[in-house]
Amino acid sequence: MNNYFFTMIDTPSPVFFLIAGPCVIEDRDTTLAIAQRLKQITGKLGIPFLFKASFDKANRTSMDSFRGPGFEKGLKILDEIKTGLDLPVISDIHLPDQAAEAAKVLDVIQIPAFLCRQTDLIAAACRTGRPVNIKKGQFLSPFDCRNIIDKARSSGSRDISITERGTSFGYNNLVVDFRSMAIIGSMGVPVIFDATHSVQLPGGRGGTSAGERQFVPVLSRAAVAAGAQGLFMETHPDPDKALCDGPNSLPLDDMEPLLSKLLAIKQVTG
Repeated sequence: MNNYFFTMIDTPSPVFFLIAGPCVIEDRDTTLAIAQRLKQITGKLGIPFLFKASFDKANRTSMDSFRGPGFEKGLKILDEIKTGLDLPVISDIHLPDQAAEAAKVLDVIQIPAFLCRQTDLIAAACRTGRPVNIKKGQFLSPFDCRNIIDKARSSGSRDISITERGTSFGYNNLVVDFRSMAIIGSMGVPVIFDATHSVQLPGGRGGTSAGERQFVPVLSRAAVAAGAQGLFMETHPDPDKALCDGPNSLPLDDMEPLLSKLLAIKQVTG
């Protein structure tokens, strides 16, 4: 199948691809430093890598929460990372009229989980010709992804992936059904596992979300063993000081040892 995401893992040895970076662009220097470190790690391990950071977090819990630098300034920073570090970049859009301009910079356009059923947004992203990664909403079953994929394909795109990021489980909690790797995969698209948002506790602190980052490694191991073709992780040099999603972000220093273990699992499971 001619699909950007499948092409990334079309190698002789079993491997997964990685989408990683900070939750949000906090500032130019921090974002650039994280991208440089991740490029070094993934280059050493031979993992195909897309750098991710959001220019705007439009679905924050509180009006007082940090959202990022905004559309124009954020895309400028991502473009600098793309050209200066020779890295493909991915970020999420929230409005259909952002798609065409974002596609001038982004190698992959991402649809946020809460917006995964927004027909006009998906169609606009797909019409750019860029690959599109759609995050499965916490409120959907894996079976519901069929309708999302059909929307994307009807808009002319075949370069589609679906990201599993957990399902709402009672109040302020998520649970991961690893059957979704096989269920979504049977629909003919690559499946990515979002290891850090899956340990989020939405609204768990009242005015902000909480998280249980200590479970990122175990869920990542399970996802790779279950057949995820890609992994999505948010990381930060000091998650406790991160301006967004710190409680569920992985410390940057933990990325290399975790990825090394995950590669070993992937090589065994194929």
